[in-house]
Amino acid sequence: MARTRRTEAGELTEADAIRQAQRGDAAAFERLYRLHSRRVYSLCLRMVSNTAEAEDLTQEAFLQLFRKIQTFRGESAFSTWLHRLAVNVVLMRLRKKSLPETSLEEITEPDEESGGPRKEIGAPDQLLTGSIDRVHLSRAIEQLPPGYKTVFVLHDVQGYEHNEIAGIMSCSIGNSKSQLHKARMRLRELLHEAERAKARAKREAQKQEQELAGPETEIKEG
Repeated sequence: MARTRRTEAGELTEADAIRQAQRGDAAAFERLYRLHSRRVYSLCLRMVSNTAEAEDLTQEAFLQLFRKIQTFRGESAFSTWLHRLAVNVVLMRLRKKSLPETSLEEITEPDEESGGPRKEIGAPDQLLTGSIDRVHLSRAIEQLPPGYKTVFVLHDVQGYEHNEIAGIMSCSIGNSKSQLHKARMRLRELLHEAERAKARAKREAQKQEQELAGPETEIKEG
């Protein structure tokens, strides 16, 4: 029988918690929940942009984990396997909402999209880095199709590598890079539209202020 290992704080290690949870140990499952729930919640929140729904989806993801943990074989990192399960839960919810979805198998060469020379996609996008209005960025992310949003959140927000995303999304590394490229291109368009709308609103407000002020009228006493 394998020896149970514990951390300095007396907690089960992840490996032992997985093994014992697969045997039905509730305390071990609770340990896995404490280890991973915050990051699963963060992933769900980024994908649905609603705290109550993210909490609900996190609970659903761990319910699925409880049902399916026996199928974990250690062929990938447990966190990758769990996040794949969580992503599937979120995508099922989004499909039920009948939102438009883009297949991860849809591939468009970068040079065909831009008309320019081929460039490596999946590297940091400098145009989406730096001082961007967080409110506008969050709103733009919400408008992405689920397929684009998932890859963008996993790579640019959660910090996953493309090989890990390919495992989570059950797609090729090339498809992950392609989806990220398209997501960034769409985000840039949405952010530019938001900036133009902001500029128009500012001009309109200035125009209204000028109209309200009007020319100064001298009042002469008769």
